[in-house]
Amino acid sequence: MNPIGMAAASNPLPGASLSLAPTVEFVRPDLPAPAPERKVKYYRSASQIPNLPPEVAQQIEAVAQRYVFRANSYYLDLIDWNDPADPIRQLVIPRREELNDWGALDASNEASNYVVKGVQHKYRDTALVLVNSVCGAYCRYCFRKRLFMNDNDETIHDLSAAYEYIGQHTEITDVLLTGGDPLIMSTGKLRVILERFAAMPHVKTIRIGSKMPAFNPFRVTDDADLQALLREITSGPRAVYVMAHFDHPRELTPEAREGIACLIENGVRVVNQCPVIRGINDDADVLAELFTEMSLLGAPQYYLFQCRPTAGNQAYDIPITEGYQLFQQAQRKVSGLNRRARFSMSHASGKIEVVGLDAEHLYLRYHRARHPQDEGRVMVCRRDDSAHWFDDLVEVR
Repeated sequence: MNPIGMAAASNPLPGASLSLAPTVEFVRPDLPAPAPERKVKYYRSASQIPNLPPEVAQQIEAVAQRYVFRANSYYLDLIDWNDPADPIRQLVIPRREELNDWGALDASNEASNYVVKGVQHKYRDTALVLVNSVCGAYCRYCFRKRLFMNDNDETIHDLSAAYEYIGQHTEITDVLLTGGDPLIMSTGKLRVILERFAAMPHVKTIRIGSKMPAFNPFRVTDDADLQALLREITSGPRAVYVMAHFDHPRELTPEAREGIACLIENGVRVVNQCPVIRGINDDADVLAELFTEMSLLGAPQYYLFQCRPTAGNQAYDIPITEGYQLFQQAQRKVSGLNRRARFSMSHASGKIEVVGLDAEHLYLRYHRARHPQDEGRVMVCRRDDSAHWFDDLVEVR
């Protein structure tokens, strides 16, 4: 048994494993209510976690002084502590290499995208709203780890300016709620936000960027009010997408699969996106399995991202050419329906898709562009197997 047991009100013994119901019933008029909510315990310090290996506790405390640590009992229970290379462990447990002097806190210059506090408007039809600065756990390679630092104020609690700006800009058809993770907010707070944006006639799609289906699927399966809210919003002309974030097939537990099914059952469309990360999913077989399983669950892969060169990410980053080759190898292992993803970089100038590689050149295309003149532009760059980001490349034509 893993050393981290899930805590619940009905289970007072620390470190004990919780028996989960084999099925979860979704809230619909023709179905009974879901089972009582199962509690997941959150940890911000190694000292709070029972039975943690001493060397892991030391790692957490050493790194968390700079880059905050947060995890929960459900997710920690997925770790095989006997395997130092366990991908779930690599995803949430700090490593000393994070303290290396490498990268920038805002690697994609998101600061240049703000139009009012908490709202980024980089692409004409899409606005991004940072609604909070908390997640169910913190990915160690997070490209927005700056939001979790004490002196950061990019997120907003009063969304009045966001409502006003997006309401006035009728070219915005898509609103992406992110942070942080919107699904860790209370359903009451989320209802206010969703209803306000859904009431704007020009807003056709509301996206929710969330890793909660992986970090804590009970947030979805056990909250009847959330399920009712999603049904209400999706019953009208608005589409709601959850931009899920599963990095590895090991995260696709029976509970996580139930969570994805529950979202779909309640009117939400689900896609998956994640970066390729050293030590987590930098394996073609792992990526192929992830692409296939997500498609089978009705949540196909949307993007596979090149990891941003964010401060603290040196140990997790891989060169662009290596990432693209892994992506291509994974694509060759799966059927056509599982090949819908794009391998892209979220650069300051736009989403740059990697479309080809040969012995001398790397071929890129702007899938989305900050400046209209770049939209769809193809770039040929000199192949550089040490390049980790677009800024490291030299365009030849």
